[in-house]
Amino acid sequence: QVQLVESGGGLVQAGDSLRLSCAASERTFSTYHMGWFRQAPGKEREFVAAISWSGSTTYNADSVKGRFTISRDNAKNTQYLQMNNLKPEDTAVYYCAAGEDWGRRTSILAYRYWGQGTQVTVSS
Repeated sequence: QVQLVESGGGLVQAGDSLRLSCAASERTFSTYHMGWFRQAPGKEREFVAAISWSGSTTYNADSVKGRFTISRDNAKNTQYLQMNNLKPEDTAVYYCAAGEDWGRRTSILAYRYWGQGTQVTVSS
């Protein structure tokens, strides 16, 4: 059982930056592909970014390309989401997830473990 804890959310203005962190409880963290999803009020949870177990491959949703960067530090059992040039439409609860199915990395079905989420609010 892998426990994931997100941190780093907050209230910012449009154009600002935030860095989210996701700390994992297990050293097996390095064997999982990791992802970030977000869910805005009244909307379904959507894919944001994913990173392979080694960190060598990343994949971003079109809506965040050029603004968000996913990374991981396996020595620290932690992944990150650097968010730059934030927009009001980025407002959501952001979730960290761990899974084993890279082929379905954009689907919530590919992830076995989830964090509790961290709120990101971007004001205009």
